[in-house]
Amino acid sequence: MSTAILTGQPVPGSSIEADLRSLGFDVRSAADTAEAETLLAAVPGEERVALVDARFVGHVHALRLGLTDPRFPLAAIPGAVTAQPTGRQALTRAMARENSAGGGTTLVDSLADRILTALDTDGTEVHRPELGSLVATVPADPQARNEARQALTDVDDEAVRLKSAVKSRDGFFTTYCISPYSRYIARWCARRGLTPNQVTTASLITALIAAACAATGTRGGFVAAGVLLIASFVLDCTDGQLARYSLQYSTLGAWLDATFDRAKEYAYYAGLALGAARGGDDVWALALGAMVLQTCRHVVDFSFNEANHDATANTSPTAALSDKLDSVGWTVWVRRMIVLPIGERWAMIAVLTAATTPRITFYALLIGCAFAATYTTAGRVLRSLTRKARRTDRAAGALADLADSGPLAQGFAEALKKPARGLPGFTAPVVALLGGLAVVLTGALTGFGAPWVIVAAVVYVLTSGLAVARPLKGALDWLVPPLLRAAEYGTVLVLAARADVNGALPAAFGLVAAVAYHHYDTVYRIRGNAGAPPAWLVRSIGGHEGRTLLVTVLAALLTASQFTVALTALAVAVALVVLVESIRFWVSAGAPAVHDEGEPA
Repeated sequence: MSTAILTGQPVPGSSIEADLRSLGFDVRSAADTAEAETLLAAVPGEERVALVDARFVGHVHALRLGLTDPRFPLAAIPGAVTAQPTGRQALTRAMARENSAGGGTTLVDSLADRILTALDTDGTEVHRPELGSLVATVPADPQARNEARQALTDVDDEAVRLKSAVKSRDGFFTTYCISPYSRYIARWCARRGLTPNQVTTASLITALIAAACAATGTRGGFVAAGVLLIASFVLDCTDGQLARYSLQYSTLGAWLDATFDRAKEYAYYAGLALGAARGGDDVWALALGAMVLQTCRHVVDFSFNEANHDATANTSPTAALSDKLDSVGWTVWVRRMIVLPIGERWAMIAVLTAATTPRITFYALLIGCAFAATYTTAGRVLRSLTRKARRTDRAAGALADLADSGPLAQGFAEALKKPARGLPGFTAPVVALLGGLAVVLTGALTGFGAPWVIVAAVVYVLTSGLAVARPLKGALDWLVPPLLRAAEYGTVLVLAARADVNGALPAAFGLVAAVAYHHYDTVYRIRGNAGAPPAWLVRSIGGHEGRTLLVTVLAALLTASQFTVALTALAVAVALVVLVESIRFWVSAGAPAVHDEGEPA
């Protein structure tokens, strides 16, 4: 139970007490500052507490936004301030100073607003939600109160709440084909006590059933798979809208929402590949290629955003041109669609699955994703080259974490730290590109089992160490993580394809999926300001260079059939280690209580 302390003189006919109770608050009243401090001290430390002016006039949803969001230790709207357990100490200090300064006298002006001013003076971060057209005010006189009440009736609280449940920035398909009705599904779920986590799980189950239908290899199964994939996407939109509608953000929800989209999409790729195999068409290489391309696209997005998260002097002519284009309405939607975000991508996959074959579906997906990747990466390279940004140590640290360097690369990086100081600023992405090309092309151009691929892998380990030998603060250093991802995943793909035995590519698909999960998990931890996965985890699974070297050694020393078994065992081992650690982290009290608001294309 949360506690709300009403401060000041009650107003006859006010609904504030009932509104607070409807939001789950136990309401108490304080006539003066001293009594308010006493009531605040009596509230158990593990509970949320709010100070609300008794004269407050506003919408219930304004109170909900200001007083119930679990993501922020301290939050406030005009006439009300709240603290979760982690913010109680700051609130208590501010209250003690106000009581001392006011001498415990009867409240005339708003105590909540004075407390908020004191918190700002202390430099304490206080969340202030955007209220838009919602009313939240403490009228100074009867005339102002009447005007506030009139403004209250002029705005539909529920309509605003429904509208705010939808992301302000989303893809064309999602905005016009899903959100107009999914928001009402979210409200239906909220009124029946369903949680976002339950809807997220339902979306995953629906997608897995879709994958199973695709795996049947029949036309009826493909049609059902396409329909169910769209249904899964509707539920995927609904879970986020439900979280925003009811402010149900949680640590577990952050993990589920951040990872299940990828699990659903890649499981569906596997289902399509299985279905094609039942019809005599082997498309596992295409399925794995689609997963590699899609994951590398996301890493490009993540790396670029982290590199420029807090960069100073972060301007460029390219960015200015982009802002000008945004002022022309139709160009906004075109630019959002051509990057093939999740809504457009899943709609395309669903329609092509139902109407064509898995091979055509994967060809279209690869072509669309390749074009989108080229467009977005080229634009970001141009921005990086033309902007005069100074990147911070935090950004360099995030890129180093995204690089996923293991003991071998880190050891070489330490040894090459001094020589690397004199190299040009573009060295890191160039050597990462050359090392990746060396191992991937060697694996593709030599026969399976050729020892030269091990030599190329050793070169890759050396170049990987050189790439991270100094802080990644260069203009294009954000390219290092995606280049390393492409090298590792591409090596597994080409070696499994060269093995040319049944099961090799599915085993490679499983290994890349397990490693990709680890990389996504790293991203979402960094996004939640929780740091990268523990060093022991990266060491235990070898880092990107250790896994790449191991796979090349296995390909050189084992027969094709033995190589398939080894890839399968490696996939299982990596998946177990990263999943156990990830689950432990995301269900722990220390994980960030956030809901993923972004869409990484």
